[in-house]
Amino acid sequence: MQPRNMSMSGVVDLAAVKAAQEAKAKAEQARAEAARQGGGPGAVSPADLVIDVDEAGFEQDVLQRSTEVPVVIDFWAEWCQPCKQLSPVLERLAVEYNGRFLLAKIDVDANQMLMQQFGVQGIPAVFAVVAGQALPLFQGAADETQIRQTLDQLVQVAEQRFGLTGLAVDPSAAPGAERAAAPAAPAGPHDALLEAAVQALDAGDFGGAVQAYKNVLNDDPANSEAKLGLAQAELLQRVQGLDPQRVREEAAGKPSDVPAQIAAADLDLVGGHVEDAFGRLIDTVRRTFGDDRDAVRVRLLELFEVVGADDPRVVAARRSLARALF
Repeated sequence: MQPRNMSMSGVVDLAAVKAAQEAKAKAEQARAEAARQGGGPGAVSPADLVIDVDEAGFEQDVLQRSTEVPVVIDFWAEWCQPCKQLSPVLERLAVEYNGRFLLAKIDVDANQMLMQQFGVQGIPAVFAVVAGQALPLFQGAADETQIRQTLDQLVQVAEQRFGLTGLAVDPSAAPGAERAAAPAAPAGPHDALLEAAVQALDAGDFGGAVQAYKNVLNDDPANSEAKLGLAQAELLQRVQGLDPQRVREEAAGKPSDVPAQIAAADLDLVGGHVEDAFGRLIDTVRRTFGDDRDAVRVRLLELFEVVGADDPRVVAARRSLARALF
């Protein structure tokens, strides 16, 4: 029952190539075995996204589930006042993120061994386990913006490095909801939609391409071709009609102007200056706070999608982004 393969050095170290390859292989093996034994996990209720875990159930409820979905662990206690503020936020976000992570709540008073094994020095303390790998997220009080940033990065790493796209959630399975009697509709004609998107791109109809890719993702959220195509189409749509000279002059004259830096980064990427685009936005992250910082971070993640998760420039930029954020 002891947590295995624990790496407490954070999200960036978690994504180190060797550890990632080993953990990804284990996750894929576990999913394949589950499929052989009965088809793997089905859709879950939103209420099932938050679970109470004890020492006896840790192996199954956390370690095994972490091969399907990132598991966020909330170490708490009844007497802990900051826990009473943090835990409801985490529970609400677990439902809002719609299966992209599972929240496991561990009462430290009843599970002292787990507390010691994770090296918890004080509560509230929040960890994550991804494909059997454990890492600390944060300790003590944190505002919702910081929590969202941490969760977004966790989900991104889990998907890109380990292929964990989360759990399917059935809203009709929520308490008080009636289950639909009819079977789910079959997947749409993805090949035709992808072809329509390519044709729209060739014709310069970027809005049409964006909609076509979104139609595919509505039916198949994990479709990698549609994800990449959508990121590219949205980028081309954003830069359409921009005056490059004016955008670059504004960015040079206003280094703290977030929209100006974002627009310039888009142009950098379209022009093939990938590292310049990434560096510009990472520098802007360092200079900004709150909503401005979050807007820059989100745009940078979108540009990562355009270039591709395995590109060395993306890998290096992710490390730089993590240092800028934390």
